[in-house]
Formats: sequence, structure tokens, C-alpha cells
Amino acid sequence: MIRVLVADDEPLIRAGIRMILTSADDIEVVAEAGDGREAVLRAADTAVDVALLDIRMPVMDGLTALAELRRAAPRVRALILTTFGERDNVLRALGHGSAGFLLKDSAPDELIHAVRAAAAGNAYLSPTATRHVVDTLAAPGATARAEQARHRIDGLTAREREVLALLGEGLSNADTGRRLHMSEATIKTYVSRILTKLDVDNRVQAALLARDAGLHPDAV
Repeated sequence: MIRVLVADDEPLIRAGIRMILTSADDIEVVAEAGDGREAVLRAADTAVDVALLDIRMPVMDGLTALAELRRAAPRVRALILTTFGERDNVLRALGHGSAGFLLKDSAPDELIHAVRAAAAGNAYLSPTATRHVVDTLAAPGATARAEQARHRIDGLTAREREVLALLGEGLSNADTGRRLHMSEATIKTYVSRILTKLDVDNRVQAALLARDAGLHPDAV
């Protein structure tokens, strides 16, 4: 079972999310919180796999809670859930180590898919969030980011570049393994090594770095 914590200051929203998630046979909501600080405490004290964090909460907002969660319960995969799709929120969430970004108007199936993806160690961005990221990559300053990204991946081996390129395309470990004719366990080892070499916290940040560097599967 995938154990989920739902953090939102509106009880009705929490109830709706819980109803959607528990309709899936492999997901269980094991904890709830009404603010960011409570979410961090519950995640640290409860066996949680994935935390759904609303951005706008009292006491401590979701992005601050996300940063605290990375320190207090690094095993927990966090998804940011919000009604606000501004570009800055998306990028701040990814910068703080979020496993993904999901809007509250997403379809129920998308919410379930995002939780499963996060629990499996994969990244998930809603279509709206993806558009914001793509827009940012094309915005002024993208050239400087590209140069910095290319410099950061210089230390990777050819095989690590291949794995990173597929990460940038959003492929899971299993799909990456099939593409490269390698086992999923081997891909996990490569991913861990890549994150360490690039000094990033998660697959999302590594994927964005791959995109910034212009790294594509056909070009490595």
C-alpha cells in the first residue's frame, strides 16, 4: 500500500482528496494536517510514503513545509497541490525538492497517477505546470542556464548521460532500462550516482538540468 499524508487547511478539500485516493486499491490515507507545521510533524512521526501539500496554508505554507520535510523526513516524497498555477510556485516547488506539482482542478485519475508516480520515485508535473517549465526554459536567461547545465554534466560518463537524457524525457526507471537494455536495479544505481554527481535532490531537478543542457536521447 502507498501511505499518503494530505495537508490542506480546508477540511472539505481533505475529505475530497481522501475519497479520491482511497478509491484506489493500492493507496491509503494514513494522516491529515491542517497546516504546514502539522504536516511536517505528522510526516516525521507516521510511516508516510507520499505527502500532498497545499501551497497556501496557515502557520507554515506548503513550500516552507516542503523544505522542512526534506530535512525532517527525507524518505517522504512530496507533491505540491494547489489551485494556483503561477510559474514561480512551480519552480520554487521543484527547487525545494518536490516530486511534482499538481493543480486542484486536475482529474481524479491524474491525482491517483501522480501519487503512484511519486511513490515509485518518479517525477510528475501536471500539464499546466509542464507548460510553465517549458516557458521558463525559453525565457530570457535560458542561454546562461544552458551553459551552466552543460558545464555541470561534463563530469558524467557517456552511459550516465544516456540515463540522464531519458530522465529528461520523463521516463521511469523501468522504461529507461528497457530502452537501454539494462535492469531496473542497474538504472536505479545510475540515477543515484547521477543525482550525487550533479548535486541535486531528485529526479525532477535532474530532468530540468538535462533539458537546460539540451540533452536528448538521440544526441548522446
